[in-house]
Amino acid sequence: MKNFKLMLIALLILLCSLSTGYAKETPKDDYRLTYVNIDWWKQYNDENLVNLMMKTYNNNQDLKIATIKSKQADQAVKEAFANELPYLGFSGNIGREMPSATTRFGNLVIPDYSQTRFLLPLTMTYEIDIWGENRLKTKSIEKQRDIIKQNERASYINLTSEVASNYFNLIKLDKLIKNQEKLVNLQRQITKMQEIKYKNGLCSTIEVMTEKQALTIFEEELNDYKNKQDTIYNQLLVLLGERNSKEITRNSFEQLSLPNIPENISADAISQRPDLIKAEDYIKKIGYDVRVARKSFLPKFTIYGQAGFNAYNNFSHLFDSHTFLANVGILPSIDLFTGGAKLAHLKFNKLEYEKATELYEKVLLTSIQELNDSLTTAKISKKNYDKAIERVGIEKEKFLLSEKSLNIGSKSQLEHLKSEESLILSERAEISNKINYLTSTINLYKAVGGVDYNKIKTDNIQENI
Repeated sequence: MKNFKLMLIALLILLCSLSTGYAKETPKDDYRLTYVNIDWWKQYNDENLVNLMMKTYNNNQDLKIATIKSKQADQAVKEAFANELPYLGFSGNIGREMPSATTRFGNLVIPDYSQTRFLLPLTMTYEIDIWGENRLKTKSIEKQRDIIKQNERASYINLTSEVASNYFNLIKLDKLIKNQEKLVNLQRQITKMQEIKYKNGLCSTIEVMTEKQALTIFEEELNDYKNKQDTIYNQLLVLLGERNSKEITRNSFEQLSLPNIPENISADAISQRPDLIKAEDYIKKIGYDVRVARKSFLPKFTIYGQAGFNAYNNFSHLFDSHTFLANVGILPSIDLFTGGAKLAHLKFNKLEYEKATELYEKVLLTSIQELNDSLTTAKISKKNYDKAIERVGIEKEKFLLSEKSLNIGSKSQLEHLKSEESLILSERAEISNKINYLTSTINLYKAVGGVDYNKIKTDNIQENI
Protein backbone atom coordinates (compact mmCIF):
# COMPACT_ATOMS: atom_id res chain seq x y z
CA MET A 1 0.00 0.00 0.00
CA LYS A 2 2.77 2.37 0.89
CA ASN A 3 4.60 1.69 -2.38
CA PHE A 4 1.36 2.31 -4.28
CA LYS A 5 1.02 5.73 -2.68
CA LEU A 6 4.54 6.72 -3.61
CA MET A 7 4.07 5.47 -7.16
CA LEU A 8 0.86 7.42 -7.59
CA ILE A 9 2.40 10.68 -6.34
CA ALA A 10 5.47 10.11 -8.54
CA LEU A 11 3.17 9.51 -11.52
CA LEU A 12 1.45 12.86 -11.00
CA ILE A 13 4.79 14.66 -10.85
CA LEU A 14 6.04 12.81 -13.94
CA LEU A 15 2.99 13.79 -15.96
CA CYS A 16 3.60 17.43 -15.10
CA SER A 17 7.23 17.18 -16.21
CA LEU A 18 6.35 15.89 -19.67
CA SER A 19 6.02 18.36 -22.55
CA THR A 20 4.28 18.13 -25.90
CA GLY A 21 6.78 20.35 -27.67
CA TYR A 22 9.63 22.73 -27.13
CA ALA A 23 9.67 26.49 -27.14
CA LYS A 24 12.13 28.06 -29.54
CA GLU A 25 15.41 29.17 -28.13
CA THR A 26 15.95 32.90 -28.53
CA PRO A 27 19.28 34.28 -29.75
CA LYS A 28 21.75 35.86 -27.36
CA ASP A 29 22.16 39.59 -26.94
CA ASP A 30 25.00 39.78 -29.46
CA TYR A 31 22.47 39.34 -32.28
CA ARG A 32 21.76 43.07 -31.87
CA LEU A 33 25.23 43.88 -33.15
CA THR A 34 24.43 42.16 -36.45
CA TYR A 35 21.48 44.54 -36.80
CA VAL A 36 23.91 47.47 -36.62
CA ASN A 37 25.88 45.92 -39.53
CA ILE A 38 29.25 47.51 -38.73
CA ASP A 39 30.83 45.93 -41.83
CA TRP A 40 28.52 48.01 -44.02
CA TRP A 41 29.38 51.31 -42.34
CA LYS A 42 33.09 50.55 -42.65
CA GLN A 43 32.70 50.91 -46.42
CA TYR A 44 32.56 54.68 -45.95
CA ASN A 45 36.16 54.55 -44.67
CA ASP A 46 35.34 56.79 -41.73
CA GLU A 47 36.36 55.57 -38.30
CA ASN A 48 34.38 58.36 -36.63
CA LEU A 49 31.19 57.11 -38.26
CA VAL A 50 31.83 53.56 -37.01
CA ASN A 51 32.43 54.90 -33.50
CA LEU A 52 29.12 56.76 -33.63
CA MET A 53 27.36 53.53 -34.63
CA MET A 54 28.79 51.77 -31.59
CA LYS A 55 27.71 54.65 -29.34
CA THR A 56 24.21 54.39 -30.78
CA TYR A 57 24.24 50.63 -30.23
CA ASN A 58 25.28 51.03 -26.60
CA ASN A 59 23.31 54.12 -25.57
CA ASN A 60 20.26 54.82 -27.72
CA GLN A 61 17.09 54.57 -25.64
CA ASP A 62 14.81 53.66 -28.56
CA LEU A 63 17.01 50.69 -29.38
CA LYS A 64 16.96 49.60 -25.75
CA ILE A 65 13.17 49.87 -25.67
CA ALA A 66 12.91 47.79 -28.86
CA THR A 67 15.15 45.13 -27.30
CA ILE A 68 13.09 45.08 -24.10
CA LYS A 69 9.93 44.55 -26.16
CA SER A 70 11.67 41.67 -27.90
CA LYS A 71 12.58 40.10 -24.58
CA GLN A 72 8.99 40.53 -23.39
CA ALA A 73 7.85 38.67 -26.50
CA ASP A 74 10.19 35.81 -25.56
CA GLN A 75 8.52 35.58 -22.17
CA ALA A 76 5.06 35.64 -23.79
CA VAL A 77 6.05 32.59 -25.83
CA LYS A 78 7.22 30.79 -22.70
CA GLU A 79 3.96 31.68 -20.97
CA ALA A 80 1.94 30.31 -23.90
CA PHE A 81 4.04 27.16 -24.00
CA ALA A 82 3.42 26.63 -20.28
CA ASN A 83 -0.30 26.36 -21.01
CA GLU A 84 0.43 23.20 -23.00
CA LEU A 85 1.89 21.48 -19.95
CA PRO A 86 0.11 19.78 -17.03
CA TYR A 87 -0.64 21.75 -13.89
CA LEU A 88 0.47 20.45 -10.52
CA GLY A 89 -0.43 22.28 -7.36
CA PHE A 90 -0.75 21.87 -3.64
CA SER A 91 -3.97 23.05 -2.00
CA GLY A 92 -3.81 22.02 1.62
CA ASN A 93 -6.59 22.70 4.08
CA ILE A 94 -6.61 22.70 7.88
CA GLY A 95 -10.02 23.53 9.38
CA ARG A 96 -12.34 23.03 12.32
CA GLU A 97 -15.77 21.52 11.67
CA MET A 98 -18.44 22.30 14.28
CA PRO A 99 -21.94 21.11 13.17
CA SER A 100 -24.53 22.26 15.76
CA ALA A 101 -27.49 20.21 14.53
CA THR A 102 -28.23 16.49 14.72
CA THR A 103 -27.58 14.81 11.38
CA ARG A 104 -29.65 11.78 10.32
CA PHE A 105 -28.87 9.15 7.68
CA GLY A 106 -32.00 6.99 7.83
CA ASN A 107 -31.89 5.25 11.21
CA LEU A 108 -28.36 6.44 11.81
CA VAL A 109 -28.23 9.52 14.03
CA ILE A 110 -25.09 11.65 14.30
CA PRO A 111 -25.33 14.04 17.25
CA ASP A 112 -23.63 17.42 17.56
CA TYR A 113 -19.87 17.16 17.19
CA SER A 114 -16.72 19.11 16.42
CA GLN A 115 -13.49 17.95 14.85
CA THR A 116 -10.32 19.22 13.18
CA ARG A 117 -9.63 18.16 9.59
CA PHE A 118 -6.18 17.97 7.98
CA LEU A 119 -6.25 17.74 4.16
CA LEU A 120 -2.91 17.76 2.28
CA PRO A 121 -3.41 16.73 -1.38
CA LEU A 122 -1.44 17.27 -4.60
CA THR A 123 -3.75 18.22 -7.47
CA MET A 124 -2.95 17.70 -11.15
CA THR A 125 -4.88 18.74 -14.26
CA TYR A 126 -3.88 18.35 -17.89
CA GLU A 127 -5.90 19.18 -20.96
CA ILE A 128 -5.12 16.53 -23.56
CA ASP A 129 -4.28 18.42 -26.74
CA ILE A 130 -5.93 15.87 -29.05
CA TRP A 131 -6.72 18.40 -31.78
CA GLY A 132 -3.48 20.38 -31.42
CA GLU A 133 -5.35 23.53 -30.42
CA ASN A 134 -2.97 24.53 -27.63
CA ARG A 135 0.06 23.90 -29.85
CA LEU A 136 -1.43 26.17 -32.51
CA LYS A 137 -2.00 28.90 -29.92
CA THR A 138 1.67 28.74 -28.99
CA LYS A 139 2.69 28.89 -32.65
CA SER A 140 0.54 31.99 -33.07
CA ILE A 141 2.32 33.66 -30.14
CA GLU A 142 5.68 32.62 -31.61
CA LYS A 143 4.79 34.37 -34.87
CA GLN A 144 3.80 37.45 -32.92
CA ARG A 145 7.22 37.24 -31.26
CA ASP A 146 8.85 37.03 -34.70
CA ILE A 147 6.97 40.16 -35.78
CA ILE A 148 8.27 42.04 -32.74
CA LYS A 149 11.79 40.82 -33.55
CA GLN A 150 11.46 42.38 -36.99
CA ASN A 151 10.26 45.61 -35.38
CA GLU A 152 13.43 45.55 -33.31
CA ARG A 153 15.56 44.98 -36.40
CA ALA A 154 13.77 47.79 -38.25
CA SER A 155 14.53 50.13 -35.34
CA TYR A 156 18.24 49.36 -35.65
CA ILE A 157 18.25 49.88 -39.42
CA ASN A 158 16.31 53.16 -39.26
CA LEU A 159 18.19 54.66 -36.33
CA THR A 160 21.67 53.80 -37.56
CA SER A 161 20.74 55.17 -40.98
CA GLU A 162 19.48 58.35 -39.37
CA VAL A 163 22.71 58.68 -37.41
CA ALA A 164 24.75 58.34 -40.62
CA SER A 165 22.57 60.85 -42.50
CA ASN A 166 22.85 63.40 -39.70
CA TYR A 167 26.59 62.82 -39.45
CA PHE A 168 27.11 63.52 -43.16
CA ASN A 169 24.80 66.53 -43.05
CA LEU A 170 26.79 67.87 -40.11
CA ILE A 171 29.98 67.61 -42.19
CA LYS A 172 28.13 69.26 -45.06
CA LEU A 173 27.17 72.20 -42.86
CA ASP A 174 30.73 72.48 -41.55
CA LYS A 175 31.91 72.92 -45.11
CA LEU A 176 29.03 75.19 -46.14
CA ILE A 177 29.69 77.48 -43.19
CA LYS A 178 33.35 77.83 -44.14
CA ASN A 179 32.31 78.40 -47.72
CA GLN A 180 29.73 80.99 -46.70
CA GLU A 181 32.18 82.83 -44.45
CA LYS A 182 34.45 83.25 -47.48
CA LEU A 183 31.52 84.60 -49.46
CA VAL A 184 30.64 87.08 -46.72
CA ASN A 185 34.23 88.32 -46.49
CA LEU A 186 34.47 88.67 -50.28
CA GLN A 187 31.16 90.47 -50.46
CA ARG A 188 32.27 92.91 -47.78
CA GLN A 189 35.37 93.71 -49.82
CA ILE A 190 33.25 94.10 -52.95
CA THR A 191 30.83 96.40 -51.11
CA LYS A 192 33.66 98.59 -49.81
CA MET A 193 35.19 98.83 -53.29
CA GLN A 194 31.81 99.70 -54.75
CA GLU A 195 31.41 102.45 -52.13
CA ILE A 196 34.83 103.84 -53.08
CA LYS A 197 33.80 103.85 -56.76
CA TYR A 198 30.61 105.66 -55.80
CA LYS A 199 32.55 108.33 -53.90
CA ASN A 200 34.74 108.81 -56.97
CA GLY A 201 31.67 109.06 -59.16
CA LEU A 202 32.38 105.82 -61.02
CA CYS A 203 29.12 103.97 -60.18
CA SER A 204 25.53 104.69 -59.28
CA THR A 205 23.78 104.46 -55.93
CA ILE A 206 21.81 101.44 -57.22
CA GLU A 207 25.03 99.48 -57.76
CA VAL A 208 26.16 100.17 -54.17
CA MET A 209 22.74 99.19 -52.78
CA THR A 210 22.77 96.00 -54.85
CA GLU A 211 26.10 94.92 -53.33
CA LYS A 212 24.91 95.76 -49.82
CA GLN A 213 21.77 93.76 -50.43
CA ALA A 214 23.85 90.78 -51.60
CA LEU A 215 25.91 91.06 -48.41
CA THR A 216 22.80 90.87 -46.22
CA ILE A 217 21.62 87.80 -48.16
CA PHE A 218 24.95 86.02 -47.66
CA GLU A 219 24.96 86.91 -43.94
CA GLU A 220 21.41 85.63 -43.59
CA GLU A 221 22.36 82.37 -45.31
CA LEU A 222 25.33 82.01 -42.96
CA ASN A 223 23.04 82.37 -39.95
CA ASP A 224 20.70 79.75 -41.39
CA TYR A 225 23.58 77.32 -41.88
CA LYS A 226 24.72 77.80 -38.29
CA ASN A 227 21.18 77.28 -37.03
CA LYS A 228 20.83 74.05 -39.05
CA GLN A 229 24.20 72.91 -37.75
CA ASP A 230 23.08 73.36 -34.13
CA THR A 231 19.79 71.59 -34.84
CA ILE A 232 21.40 68.56 -36.47
CA TYR A 233 24.07 68.46 -33.78
CA ASN A 234 21.40 68.30 -31.05
CA GLN A 235 19.43 65.67 -32.97
CA LEU A 236 22.55 63.56 -33.30
CA LEU A 237 23.20 63.77 -29.56
CA VAL A 238 19.70 62.43 -28.92
CA LEU A 239 20.28 59.54 -31.33
CA LEU A 240 23.58 58.77 -29.61
CA GLY A 241 21.78 58.72 -26.25
CA GLU A 242 24.25 61.19 -24.74
CA ARG A 243 23.28 64.24 -22.71
CA ASN A 244 26.65 65.56 -21.62
CA SER A 245 28.66 65.22 -24.81
CA LYS A 246 30.27 68.51 -25.88
CA GLU A 247 31.86 67.42 -29.13
CA ILE A 248 31.10 65.01 -31.95
CA THR A 249 34.34 64.04 -33.65
CA ARG A 250 33.95 63.98 -37.41
CA ASN A 251 35.96 63.94 -40.61
CA SER A 252 36.41 66.91 -42.89
CA PHE A 253 34.42 67.18 -46.08
CA GLU A 254 37.48 66.45 -48.20
CA GLN A 255 38.09 63.13 -46.40
CA LEU A 256 34.69 61.67 -47.29
CA SER A 257 34.83 58.75 -49.70
CA LEU A 258 31.97 57.73 -51.97
CA PRO A 259 30.80 54.10 -52.09
CA ASN A 260 29.79 52.54 -55.38
CA ILE A 261 26.26 51.61 -56.32
CA PRO A 262 25.30 48.74 -58.64
CA GLU A 263 23.81 49.42 -62.03
CA ASN A 264 20.89 47.09 -61.30
CA ILE A 265 19.43 45.45 -58.20
CA SER A 266 17.12 42.46 -58.41
CA ALA A 267 13.64 42.86 -56.96
CA ASP A 268 14.45 39.78 -54.89
CA ALA A 269 16.62 42.07 -52.75
CA ILE A 270 13.53 43.23 -50.86
CA SER A 271 13.17 39.78 -49.29
CA GLN A 272 15.28 40.94 -46.32
CA ARG A 273 13.15 43.99 -45.55
CA PRO A 274 11.68 43.85 -42.02
CA ASP A 275 8.27 45.11 -43.14
CA LEU A 276 7.96 42.38 -45.78
CA ILE A 277 9.04 39.64 -43.36
CA LYS A 278 6.56 41.01 -40.81
CA ALA A 279 3.75 40.85 -43.37
CA GLU A 280 4.62 37.21 -44.13
CA ASP A 281 4.73 36.33 -40.42
CA TYR A 282 1.39 38.04 -39.85
CA ILE A 283 -0.26 35.89 -42.51
CA LYS A 284 1.12 32.78 -40.80
CA LYS A 285 -0.01 34.00 -37.39
CA ILE A 286 -3.57 34.64 -38.56
CA GLY A 287 -3.54 31.24 -40.27
CA TYR A 288 -2.87 29.65 -36.89
CA ASP A 289 -5.62 31.76 -35.31
CA VAL A 290 -8.13 30.56 -37.92
CA ARG A 291 -7.25 26.93 -37.20
CA VAL A 292 -7.57 27.54 -33.45
CA ALA A 293 -11.00 29.09 -33.97
CA ARG A 294 -12.12 26.01 -35.93
CA LYS A 295 -10.88 23.59 -33.30
CA SER A 296 -12.68 25.50 -30.54
CA PHE A 297 -15.91 23.79 -31.71
CA LEU A 298 -14.49 20.35 -30.82
CA PRO A 299 -14.79 18.75 -27.38
CA LYS A 300 -12.01 19.02 -24.82
CA PHE A 301 -10.69 16.27 -22.56
CA THR A 302 -9.02 17.04 -19.29
CA ILE A 303 -7.17 14.54 -17.13
CA TYR A 304 -7.47 15.32 -13.45
CA GLY A 305 -6.05 13.62 -10.42
CA GLN A 306 -5.47 14.09 -6.75
CA ALA A 307 -3.29 12.29 -4.26
CA GLY A 308 -2.63 13.14 -0.66
CA PHE A 309 -3.60 12.57 2.96
CA ASN A 310 -6.77 13.29 4.90
CA ALA A 311 -6.91 13.00 8.70
CA TYR A 312 -9.20 14.10 11.50
CA ASN A 313 -8.37 15.49 14.93
CA ASN A 314 -4.90 13.99 15.30
CA PHE A 315 -2.20 15.47 13.04
CA SER A 316 0.26 12.75 14.06
CA HIS A 317 -1.88 10.16 12.23
CA LEU A 318 -1.87 12.19 8.99
CA PHE A 319 0.48 9.85 7.14
CA ASP A 320 -1.06 6.57 8.32
CA SER A 321 -2.14 4.11 5.66
CA HIS A 322 -5.85 4.63 6.27
CA THR A 323 -5.57 8.43 5.71
CA PHE A 324 -4.32 8.23 2.11
CA LEU A 325 -6.74 9.46 -0.57
CA ALA A 326 -6.45 9.44 -4.35
CA ASN A 327 -8.65 9.95 -7.38
CA VAL A 328 -8.08 10.20 -11.11
CA GLY A 329 -10.33 10.63 -14.10
CA ILE A 330 -11.02 12.21 -17.46
CA LEU A 331 -13.36 15.16 -17.78
CA PRO A 332 -14.86 15.64 -21.27
CA SER A 333 -16.47 18.99 -22.04
CA ILE A 334 -18.02 20.73 -25.02
CA ASP A 335 -19.79 24.06 -25.40
CA LEU A 336 -23.34 23.38 -26.62
CA PHE A 337 -24.51 26.96 -26.93
CA THR A 338 -22.43 30.17 -26.94
CA GLY A 339 -24.83 32.51 -28.69
CA GLY A 340 -22.85 32.35 -31.94
CA ALA A 341 -19.70 33.77 -30.33
CA LYS A 342 -17.40 31.03 -31.63
CA LEU A 343 -18.77 31.24 -35.16
CA ALA A 344 -18.38 35.02 -35.14
CA HIS A 345 -14.81 34.64 -33.88
CA LEU A 346 -14.03 32.19 -36.69
CA LYS A 347 -15.45 34.52 -39.35
CA PHE A 348 -13.56 37.45 -37.83
CA ASN A 349 -10.24 35.59 -38.12
CA LYS A 350 -11.01 34.54 -41.70
CA LEU A 351 -11.60 38.18 -42.63
CA GLU A 352 -8.41 39.11 -40.81
CA TYR A 353 -6.57 36.55 -42.92
CA GLU A 354 -7.92 38.16 -46.10
CA LYS A 355 -6.82 41.54 -44.81
CA ALA A 356 -3.36 40.17 -44.02
CA THR A 357 -2.91 38.87 -47.58
CA GLU A 358 -3.93 42.25 -49.02
CA LEU A 359 -1.54 43.97 -46.63
CA TYR A 360 1.26 41.69 -47.82
CA GLU A 361 0.57 42.58 -51.46
CA LYS A 362 0.63 46.28 -50.58
CA VAL A 363 3.92 45.97 -48.67
CA LEU A 364 5.39 43.99 -51.57
CA LEU A 365 4.51 46.66 -54.13
CA THR A 366 5.64 49.48 -51.84
CA SER A 367 8.94 47.74 -51.21
CA ILE A 368 9.66 47.37 -54.93
CA GLN A 369 8.73 51.00 -55.47
CA GLU A 370 11.05 52.19 -52.68
CA LEU A 371 13.88 50.03 -54.04
CA ASN A 372 13.49 51.41 -57.55
CA ASP A 373 13.07 54.99 -56.30
CA SER A 374 16.12 54.74 -54.08
CA LEU A 375 18.30 53.29 -56.83
CA THR A 376 17.14 55.95 -59.29
CA THR A 377 17.78 58.72 -56.76
CA ALA A 378 21.26 57.37 -56.06
CA LYS A 379 22.11 57.30 -59.76
CA ILE A 380 20.79 60.81 -60.34
CA SER A 381 22.63 62.09 -57.26
CA LYS A 382 25.86 60.63 -58.59
CA LYS A 383 25.31 62.26 -61.99
CA ASN A 384 24.50 65.60 -60.38
CA TYR A 385 27.65 65.38 -58.28
CA ASP A 386 29.73 64.67 -61.38
CA LYS A 387 28.16 67.67 -63.14
CA ALA A 388 28.80 69.86 -60.11
CA ILE A 389 32.48 68.85 -60.16
CA GLU A 390 32.59 69.67 -63.86
CA ARG A 391 31.01 73.05 -63.23
CA VAL A 392 33.47 73.84 -60.43
CA GLY A 393 36.30 72.88 -62.77
CA ILE A 394 35.04 75.38 -65.33
CA GLU A 395 34.77 78.09 -62.67
CA LYS A 396 38.33 77.37 -61.55
CA GLU A 397 39.58 77.80 -65.10
CA LYS A 398 37.66 81.08 -65.37
CA PHE A 399 39.13 82.20 -62.04
CA LEU A 400 42.69 81.41 -63.25
CA LEU A 401 42.02 83.40 -66.43
CA SER A 402 40.72 86.26 -64.31
CA GLU A 403 43.85 86.11 -62.19
CA LYS A 404 46.02 86.36 -65.32
CA SER A 405 43.94 89.27 -66.58
CA LEU A 406 44.39 90.99 -63.23
CA ASN A 407 48.15 90.52 -63.39
CA ILE A 408 48.42 92.10 -66.85
CA GLY A 409 46.06 94.90 -65.88
CA SER A 410 43.17 94.04 -68.19
CA LYS A 411 40.78 93.36 -65.29
CA SER A 412 40.12 95.27 -62.08
CA GLN A 413 40.43 93.92 -58.55
CA LEU A 414 36.68 94.27 -58.13
CA GLU A 415 35.98 92.13 -61.19
CA HIS A 416 38.49 89.54 -59.96
CA LEU A 417 36.73 89.35 -56.58
CA LYS A 418 33.44 88.72 -58.33
CA SER A 419 35.07 85.91 -60.30
CA GLU A 420 36.28 84.37 -57.02
CA GLU A 421 32.79 84.76 -55.60
CA SER A 422 31.34 82.83 -58.54
CA LEU A 423 33.82 80.03 -57.89
CA ILE A 424 32.81 79.76 -54.22
CA LEU A 425 29.11 79.81 -55.16
CA SER A 426 29.67 76.91 -57.56
CA GLU A 427 31.40 74.94 -54.77
CA ARG A 428 28.20 75.06 -52.72
CA ALA A 429 26.46 72.88 -55.30
CA GLU A 430 29.36 70.42 -55.23
CA ILE A 431 29.15 70.18 -51.44
CA SER A 432 25.40 69.60 -51.44
CA ASN A 433 25.48 67.07 -54.27
CA LYS A 434 28.24 65.03 -52.66
CA ILE A 435 26.32 64.72 -49.38
CA ASN A 436 23.09 64.04 -51.30
CA TYR A 437 24.82 61.13 -52.99
CA LEU A 438 26.05 59.75 -49.67
CA THR A 439 22.56 60.09 -48.22
CA SER A 440 21.05 58.33 -51.23
CA THR A 441 23.33 55.32 -50.65
CA ILE A 442 22.00 55.15 -47.09
CA ASN A 443 18.40 55.24 -48.35
CA LEU A 444 19.23 52.45 -50.78
CA TYR A 445 20.69 50.46 -47.88
CA LYS A 446 17.39 50.88 -46.01
CA ALA A 447 15.36 49.97 -49.11
CA VAL A 448 17.03 46.52 -49.35
CA GLY A 449 16.42 45.80 -45.66
CA GLY A 450 19.71 46.84 -44.07
CA VAL A 451 22.00 44.55 -46.06
CA ASP A 452 24.96 45.29 -48.33
CA TYR A 453 23.36 45.84 -51.73
CA ASN A 454 26.74 45.37 -53.44
CA LYS A 455 26.66 41.70 -52.44
CA ILE A 456 23.16 41.07 -53.75
CA LYS A 457 23.12 38.87 -56.84
CA THR A 458 21.57 40.52 -59.88
CA ASP A 459 20.98 37.28 -61.81
CA ASN A 460 17.44 36.54 -62.99
CA ILE A 461 16.35 40.13 -62.48
CA GLN A 462 12.57 40.35 -62.32
CA GLU A 463 12.05 44.06 -61.83
CA ASN A 464 14.89 46.53 -61.81
CA ILE A 465 16.01 49.95 -62.95
